[in-house]
Amino acid sequence: MRHEKAARLLELARMLASSAEGLTLDEMADQMGVGRRTAERMRDAVRDAFPQMEEVDDPPTKRFRIPSGLDGIFQAPTADEFAALRAAAEQYRQAGSKTRAGALLSLEQKVLSAIRAGARRKLAPDLEALLEAETMAIHAGPRPFEDEIVLGAVREAIKSLRRLRFRYAGGSSPGRLREVTPFGLMFGRSNYLVGAEGDSVEPRTWRLDRVREITVSEAAGSRPPEFSLRDFMNRSFGIYQDQVEQVELRVLPHGAEEAMGWRFHPTQSLEPLADGGVMVRFTAGGMRELAWHLFTWGDKVEILGPDRLKAMMREELAVAARAHGMSDS
Repeated sequence: MRHEKAARLLELARMLASSAEGLTLDEMADQMGVGRRTAERMRDAVRDAFPQMEEVDDPPTKRFRIPSGLDGIFQAPTADEFAALRAAAEQYRQAGSKTRAGALLSLEQKVLSAIRAGARRKLAPDLEALLEAETMAIHAGPRPFEDEIVLGAVREAIKSLRRLRFRYAGGSSPGRLREVTPFGLMFGRSNYLVGAEGDSVEPRTWRLDRVREITVSEAAGSRPPEFSLRDFMNRSFGIYQDQVEQVELRVLPHGAEEAMGWRFHPTQSLEPLADGGVMVRFTAGGMRELAWHLFTWGDKVEILGPDRLKAMMREELAVAARAHGMSDS
């Protein structure tokens, strides 16, 4: 029990050392999953162990931080953490995301080089055992385009608050020179730049594999302060942005257990039904991608709405039937 308490205090100390602006008591309580009074006691215990902790006025409250960081003795990574980092890099690599895989492997090397030789020798056998015993299941799908030059230009424009210029081999005017203010990047089945063209503030998506001759412009450009990339992404079931509608799905009893542990969408609600089934409701666009996904559920799911999703499912089923020599009926 004493060891567990010490580990929790060290966890809080790491949070306070890794935050530039510091944490309020309420933020400590929220991140540690405790009440405010417990957070106060933990803060005091951390201050006893790390007297360099600072108190910063941030009316109407106060923030706390450890500005000089923690000594290396408190920061030694575990074999489990290294295994998770390597697994994430391997998942990126197998999915075709070589740039992000390389970034994680570079981070691993930097962390390993900062660890004392004795600690590295102690880690090695446990890490080797974990890497041999764990693997990632790779699902069929497109290999997303990830070019270091394109990603580098986008990230540079975001950091320097400038616009991008590129030719786009898609849209209604393929090959036309575009000037786009970057809002962010979305990674998935295909990778997309989210941004607004010209003086518009309406976000659009641009497939990275269709971007040509990209440069960072001298023109200023920053995303609107009210824009949230996560909210924009949550408007759709997948990547495609279209009309947002209320989706209602009835999962039949023989699919209920799977559905209760499934994440259809961040806005979803799940309601158990008297017959053993589950009602799933969420708000989203991207009906074609949703229809593709629901096809994998077979006879376990009935679409109640919207009508556009029903029509999309019938259309996709008809296309598949024709491709296999079957009539639409």
